[in-house]
Formats: sequence, C-alpha cells, structure tokens
Amino acid sequence: MIEVDVRLDRGAFRLACAFRSDSGALALFGRSGSGKSTVLGLIAGLLRPDAGHVRVDGETLVDVAAGVFVPPHRRRVGVVFQDALLFPHMSVRGNLEYGRRFGARGRPVDADAVIAMLGIGHLLARRPGGLSGGERQRVAIGRALLSGPRLLLLDEPLASLDFERRQEIMPYVQRLRDELGWPLVYVSHAVDEVARIAHDVVLLDDGAAIAQGPPGQVLAPDGARGASGRFGAVSVLEARIERHDDAYGLTGLAHPAGPISVPGRLGPAGAPYRLLVRATDVALAVQRPRDVSFRTVLVGTIRAIDTDDGPTARVDLELRGGDRLVALVTRKAVDELALDAGDEVFAMVKATALDERALAYAPRVR
Repeated sequence: MIEVDVRLDRGAFRLACAFRSDSGALALFGRSGSGKSTVLGLIAGLLRPDAGHVRVDGETLVDVAAGVFVPPHRRRVGVVFQDALLFPHMSVRGNLEYGRRFGARGRPVDADAVIAMLGIGHLLARRPGGLSGGERQRVAIGRALLSGPRLLLLDEPLASLDFERRQEIMPYVQRLRDELGWPLVYVSHAVDEVARIAHDVVLLDDGAAIAQGPPGQVLAPDGARGASGRFGAVSVLEARIERHDDAYGLTGLAHPAGPISVPGRLGPAGAPYRLLVRATDVALAVQRPRDVSFRTVLVGTIRAIDTDDGPTARVDLELRGGDRLVALVTRKAVDELALDAGDEVFAMVKATALDERALAYAPRVR
C-alpha cells in the first residue's frame, strides 16, 4: 500500500497531489511537466514536501505536521532513473555488488535469479561504457533490485532509448511485475508503456491527481483527454486468447464486441491480454463490412462525436461488453455516413496495427 498526500511549491509550479494504491503496479501518467517525477522524488525522499505525508506499507516516510522525515537511504526504495547512472569505473558485477551492499538489511534477494531474469549474466565483466542503452538500463534495474527494496521506483526508464531498445526492456519490466511480484511505481508520459505495465494508473495534470483507476478506465477516450492531442488519442481493450492460426501466424482473441486478430503467436488459450488501439487506426462502417482486409470488426454504439473547425472528427464508442473505443475520422465521413450519437456502428482495426507496442499480458484482466 502506498499513500501520498503532499503539497510542494516550486516557483510558478505548485504540486497538490493525493492518491493511494495497493495494486503492486502503479503508473503515474501525464504530460511532461505535470508533476510525475516530483511525486516520485517525494516518495524516494529526494525532495521534501511543504505539507502532507507519504506512507508505504503502513510506515510513515514523511509527515510534515508530525516532524517525521525518513532519510532516503533508510526508506528501502530502489530508484531507476532515465539515465542509468551506473558507476563508470566499476564493472557490471561491481555495480550490482554495490546495490547488494547498500541494501544489506533490505528484502532478501536471490542475485542469481535477478541476473538470469534480466539476462545480464554475460555482461558481468564489462564496464558501462561498453554497454548499449538497453543493457545499461537492465543493469540499473538489477542494481536497484539487489538493494532489496520493498518498492521499486522507475522514473521514465525508457525515455532515452530508441524503439528497439524500448522493446528490449519492456518484457523485463513486465517480468518484474509478474514473475517476481515486485511492487513498483512507474512514471511515464508514454501511453503504450503505461497500458502494458500498470494495474492502476494515476493521471496527473498541472501538479494534481485528476483521475485514478485501471488503464482501461483512465486511458479511456474521455479519461485522458487532456494528456495527449487529438491524434494521440488511444483506447485500451481487454480480451483473452481464443485460438492460434499457425498457418498465417496470427492469434485470435475473444472480446464481447467481436473477435480480435493480432500478428504473432501469443501464449496459451485463455490468457488475458490488454490491447492499445490508436484512434488513427480505427475505421467505421454503418453496416457490417464484407470483402475487406480488416481482420478485426467490433460492434459498438456511438456515445459522442466531437468536431471543431478542422478536417477531423473524434467519435467515441461504447463497445459491446462495456469497453470504450475512440476513432479519428474526417468530418466529411461523419456527414456522408450520417453518423450520430446512439447509432450502432462497426469499428474496424487492421491486425498489423496491433503489434508488440500495443499488446501486453495482463494477469488482472477480468
């Protein structure tokens, strides 16, 4: 359990943020400058609030009114920053050993298991200067874990990496969550990372927590409306694997609104997955389409249509089963199809739009 209720004034920026979560995989999400890293610094003890308190697992780490402030090195939290911040004069083994010595009284950790899980055993004799960005971040995560923290804080750990390195690191973070069950707080302004990692999301805007809930709720069309521009709008769907089409290299997932087809072979039948669908990847039809290349056709009802003076329109749908989906189409399409709130429509998504960036094993999917 983590509980935060703090206020901090920094010049023109004011943080007044309160939330609590016991999910084990919490994400702080919002635009750059919304206060995400500041909240993380307050949890870690790197910053002192002007007022309020922070509690982890029932222990008060800071309470301004009561005069309590536990110094960072006694909080038993591990921090991984955007820059790995490894000691350049030490080998990978030396960096990992530093983490173990620093956290001698922390949570017991099987070092061999951590090294194997992160896939860094072959790097132990090398120095940070000879590692790729993804390798450095994996070592930084390992060093933080070997300190035995009760809570792992990750401050935009993938922000400085290119696409390939980000995809390299993401499965390791998911394994921390699923295989080791390590409680973590993940800071990011990248919606795909949050959708793949978090069980619980706190949306921050201008220093305040303005929404909290599961990714499918907070990242829904209206939940994070201010967190991304119109062309960045996304939806999060939850589905389970139904079948594998090995002849064509596809996996079929079951969703109340219709079957979903994705490329690749995902894990066993019945496994729950979370899918991130970008509004720009959704097309609409007023009749069930035939003879089209789209493999995913979902039935839903229009909740609202949002237009402005520009050429695009945002169409918010409620799918069968209750998930929300947003589509970005042209205003001309809205007029020619005579779309209106309350209409039943068919939302089409290309299978190739649902690649590894859009898929995440999600053990808490209903």
